Amino acid sequence: MIAAAGLDRLIGDPLWSPHPVVLMGKCISLLRGRVEAWGGDQPRLLRIGGIAITLVLTLGSASLGWMVERLCLNTQGVLQVIALAVLVIGLASALAAKSLELSVLAVISALPSTEGGDLSAAREKLSWIVGRDTSTLTRDEILRATAETASENAVDGLFAPLFWMWVGAVLWSLGLTAAPGPLALAWGFKAASTLDSMLGYRRGRLRWLGTAGARLDDMLTWLPCRLVMLSLPIISQPLPQWPALIRSAESEGRHDASPNAGRSEAIYAHCAGVQLGGRNRYGDHWVDKPVLGIGHPCPDPDGVIRIVRLTRRLELLWLLAVAVCSWKLKGSVQ
Repeated sequence: MIAAAGLDRLIGDPLWSPHPVVLMGKCISLLRGRVEAWGGDQPRLLRIGGIAITLVLTLGSASLGWMVERLCLNTQGVLQVIALAVLVIGLASALAAKSLELSVLAVISALPSTEGGDLSAAREKLSWIVGRDTSTLTRDEILRATAETASENAVDGLFAPLFWMWVGAVLWSLGLTAAPGPLALAWGFKAASTLDSMLGYRRGRLRWLGTAGARLDDMLTWLPCRLVMLSLPIISQPLPQWPALIRSAESEGRHDASPNAGRSEAIYAHCAGVQLGGRNRYGDHWVDKPVLGIGHPCPDPDGVIRIVRLTRRLELLWLLAVAVCSWKLKGSVQ
């Protein structure tokens, strides 16, 4: 896990390298077309098709990871070395710390240095990482959207897959080497997350087709999100403030339609000292999100960078915790 996190931070997601999430996306598009051709506009059939897509993609992705793990555990010599390299690269592919950070900083860099400057470049770069309409966003709205995606996707793209890797590592540490391990669980989670990103919308046929994937992603992200809420104050605020920060984040974040996104953004808002939430446009309709980090100023470039730095520090804390837990478990098993 630590080697994979280091590799992710070192090279991120290079454009020249094939990526499992891209393959997952192509599979989803193919399966979606077939389900829509079969189900038409019938909600019941689309729901059944959505469940089928979710099962095929998540179980298939987890199975591929499990097969790589079998090679690592049941081979020797050069073949095992190759399998271990594939395992580490596969684990790194499930993490998005470097790519998220670069995408967020690219938006900040594209902002004009003075008020009233051309925002087209920043809007375009922002559109690559958010689902909302960016074509008419003001400078302040661009900064808020960037801060929100930096905080929400830190959980979805980094801490949730790290958590499931750790669960797999714990199973192995307990001697359950036949069980799904770090790569199987990480790729299974990434499949659910990709399903939610592509199909988890409440419009058109996706209202029924994307329900299963979105619900599974909510379930798999639920605990990692709460762990981020509990641990982020540790590396950002004095001890006496921790309970109040967590209570405020829970109080504000629970009003979001998502059981996780609002809470992720809320704890980052309070720890970074920025206010998030408000009105967003998605396609042809508007959505009012709860205000998070009430009492703090709206994010400026420094506020967005604080969120990025908080994610770096929290990742180090989690990796340290993983190392300590692994050492303790290894000692107890022996």
